[in-house]
Amino acid sequence: PDRSQQDGAQRLLDKALQHVREHGYEEMSLRAMAQLLGTSHRMLIYYFGSSEGFWRAIMLKLRHIQTEGLLALMDTEGGPTFEQAWAYLSSPEQRPFFRSLFQIYGRVLGEPQGQEALLYELADQWLIHAAAQLVEHLGMTPEEGRVQARLRMAVIRGLMLDLLSTHDEVGVQEAVALFARVLPLPAPVSKH
Repeated sequence: PDRSQQDGAQRLLDKALQHVREHGYEEMSLRAMAQLLGTSHRMLIYYFGSSEGFWRAIMLKLRHIQTEGLLALMDTEGGPTFEQAWAYLSSPEQRPFFRSLFQIYGRVLGEPQGQEALLYELADQWLIHAAAQLVEHLGMTPEEGRVQARLRMAVIRGLMLDLLSTHDEVGVQEAVALFARVLPLPAPVSKH
């Protein structure tokens, strides 16, 4: 694609993301989203290849935005504690991202034909970075890092789903503290 096409696609994607961040992800057709964006569904297909390509671009961008701050935490010496990661991901600023991602996951899981790779890619982006940090800072093997990262992200997703469903801040925070006590990470590896 040429530069003007990339710029046009990026402008539409930014507007769509703004809408999703403010209103969540609604069960919306491509035509309805195009109307909200002031364009046609044909232009969205032109820029993103298909309806699935458009929704995929939104999901991946949401995941990228959501993980930027967490990845910055991971770059600190030893990486974040589970409580630090949870504090960042459960902040009021991050909750709309999770809500939207859960809604989009539900849509994709309801119609998984041809979208299995997208679900894998969404989870894999975070896992690759988290596992690498566990290997580098805590001396885990690559396999141990992948398993630990997967478990911790699964717990965070489950707790976030619980928090968004029940609004039980105290109960969820107690579960976070319990998980951190029951399965603490080892101390950082000395770099001397």
